[in-house]
Amino acid sequence: MRGRKNGRNNIDKLLRDWPYDPRTVSVRLTEGDDGRDLIQMRIDMGVLQLEVSGRPDGTRPEGRDSYFDYLQGESLVQGAGFTLTEEQCAEVDREFIQFYHRRICWLKLQKYRRAVGDADHTLGLMDLCRECSPDERWTVSHEQYRPFVLFHRTQAAALAELEDVGPQAAVREIDGGLERLREVFSEHEAEDQFEDDELVLRLAELRSSLREQFDDRARLQQELDAAVAAEKYELAAELRDKLASLQRGRR
Repeated sequence: MRGRKNGRNNIDKLLRDWPYDPRTVSVRLTEGDDGRDLIQMRIDMGVLQLEVSGRPDGTRPEGRDSYFDYLQGESLVQGAGFTLTEEQCAEVDREFIQFYHRRICWLKLQKYRRAVGDADHTLGLMDLCRECSPDERWTVSHEQYRPFVLFHRTQAAALAELEDVGPQAAVREIDGGLERLREVFSEHEAEDQFEDDELVLRLAELRSSLREQFDDRARLQQELDAAVAAEKYELAAELRDKLASLQRGRR
């Protein structure tokens, strides 16, 4: 029968088994038919599927790992006069959106180093766009999101350091991220808005929480050392348990 559709191509069961929840970001890791890792994000009326490395859509623009890589090569070849074409601007916008979605997924999955990598990609692409933009309005349409990307990068880097090293290293990451954010505000002559910015306040709140963790660990360690020196082994065991609990709580 002409025009008959192949029912095997629908994703009814996938959507039915994984209901959409507008209150949260629903993300999961899965495998492709060839066993490679994939990310899936449930969205209204569908599912996004993203590759875990390279460009999220799995393509190789102009034979490169990403469109950013391709444009970097073009800018080196063409020199200081290189300006993005309308078509290139459209491709840049596609890549921004793809890396945004994957960055959100990595944060939800608590894969913080991966989120940092994707944020760095986006920031690098933003830098290139600013240098090679054909239109100031197009530049502003991207630059307005730089604080948000920096916020995600700082948050992810801090949480990665918290997992791998500890709260003191995480605080250092936040301090560095806040400094970069301040530079952005200063560049746009908006430094008077910095202290009250929502993203800045959220990072400051995270830093305060991490400092409390660091102070608690330092205090418990001092008490443990004193208990061991005084041969109060029962107290020392209790303090070790509390330290271990703090350690588990930060992972």
